[in-house]
Amino acid sequence: MSVAEKSRPWTAPSAPVPINATVSLPGSKSETNRALVLAALADGPSAITGGLEARDTHLMRDALRALGVEITESGNVWMVTPPQRFTGGVTLDCGLAGTVMRFLPPVAALADGPVGFDGDPPAYDRPMEGLLGALAALGATVEGDTMGLPFTLTGDVDLSGGTVTLDASASSQYVSGLLLAGARYRNGIEIRHRGGPIPSLPHIRMTVAMLRRHGVVVDDRMPDRWLVQPGLIRPRDVIIEPDLSNAMPFLAAAVLTGGIVRIPYWPARTDQPDAQIRNVLQRFGARIWTEGEALVVRGLPDLYGVDVDLHDASELTPVVAGLGALANHTTHIRGVAHIRGHETDRLAALETELDALGAHVSQTHDGLVIHPHILGGGTWHTYADHRMAQAGAVLGLVVDNIALDDVGCTAKTLPEFVRLWEQMIADSVTNEGLVETPS
Repeated sequence: MSVAEKSRPWTAPSAPVPINATVSLPGSKSETNRALVLAALADGPSAITGGLEARDTHLMRDALRALGVEITESGNVWMVTPPQRFTGGVTLDCGLAGTVMRFLPPVAALADGPVGFDGDPPAYDRPMEGLLGALAALGATVEGDTMGLPFTLTGDVDLSGGTVTLDASASSQYVSGLLLAGARYRNGIEIRHRGGPIPSLPHIRMTVAMLRRHGVVVDDRMPDRWLVQPGLIRPRDVIIEPDLSNAMPFLAAAVLTGGIVRIPYWPARTDQPDAQIRNVLQRFGARIWTEGEALVVRGLPDLYGVDVDLHDASELTPVVAGLGALANHTTHIRGVAHIRGHETDRLAALETELDALGAHVSQTHDGLVIHPHILGGGTWHTYADHRMAQAGAVLGLVVDNIALDDVGCTAKTLPEFVRLWEQMIADSVTNEGLVETPS
C-alpha cells in the first residue's frame, strides 16, 4: 500500500519559545533505494535494516517486486531475495521519485521482456534523455518519449554493456543508475561524461562506495569516467544511516529561533553529501558540536546572510533560501541550476513564493540572490515538492499565518514530518529555560 498522503493544507505552527528538542530521524532515502537495487542485483539474499518508510522507497520496493524480486518486511528489517532473471511484461510506477525512474531502467534492461515506466504527471518534466540515450547505445530499445516518462524499455537478459558516453549534467542519477547495474552486463560498463559539471557528485561517490562494499570492482580514478568490471554483486546485510537531508529543516529551526536541536546517531563518517549541513549552518551563525553520537546545533541571536555553493548538496536549497530570507544581509546561493529539473523548478518556485511573502528574490543562471525583508503571512505553494513544504514549515516558525497548500507531499521522503515537527515544538515548550552549551 502506498504511503503517499492525499493533498492537504496545513497552517505551519509558530514557535512560541526557542526550539529545544531532540529529533530522531528515519533512514536515508538515498542509501535505502541504492541498497534495495544492489540487493535485487546480488547473487543471494540480503537484509536491509532501518530502511526509510516513505513513498519513494515504497515505489522502489513495489517496482522491484514487479520485476520478480522477493521482499519480505519484518519490523525494520527487509529481506531481499533476487530472482533468477528479471520479469518483463510489466509497467513500473515511478511516482515522482528520481531514484526509481533513473535507477531501474538499467535494471529493467536485463529483464526477459519489455518494461513500461510511468509516474505522476509532474514527473514527465524530469529529464531522462541522457540515461535513455545511454541505454539505447548499450543495446536496449526505448519506445515512447525518449526525453522522459512515459516510455517502454526492452533489453536483453544478457545485455552486452560496454562503453557509453553521455551528458550527465542534468542529473548525477544517470551515472549512479548505470553504475548500479553495470557489473551485471556481460562486458561490464565504462561510462564517460561529456558535458557541463555533474551535479551532486557526492551521490556518485556514495554509489561507488556501496558497490565496492558489495565486491564490485570500480575504477573511478579518471575525472568524468567510471569503469565497472563485470562480475557478481555479492549479497550484503546493511544498516541504513539517518537521512541527513531530512535533518535540515529541524536543525534550521534551532538556527532560526536561537534554540537547540539534537539529532541522535549522526554518522561520524558518511557518504551522504548533505553532511555539508554543518558548514552551511555555521556560516549562518550557528554553533555546532557533538555529544556522543548526537549532533547538536544551537542558534545564536544574529542570523547572517551567506554566500554558498550548494552544487553537491542541492537538496538543502529550499531551506537555505528560507533562512536567507530572514537573515540580516543578502544571501547568494550558487551552483544549483540543475534543481530547475527536480520535483518542480525549485528556483522559480522559491523566487515566486518568497517574493509573495515580501522578500526580494532574483534568479541567476545557477542560483538565487535573496534580499531579506520583513515577511508577512500568506499561502505557501509546495508544488508537490517535499523540500518546498519543509521550507514553508521553517518560515512558519517565525512568520505568522504561513499556510501550506499541501503538506502531504512530505510523505515522499518523510511521512512523519508533521508529527515530528509538531512534537518538536511541543517538546520545546516543555524544555523552555533549559540551556545547553558545548561540552
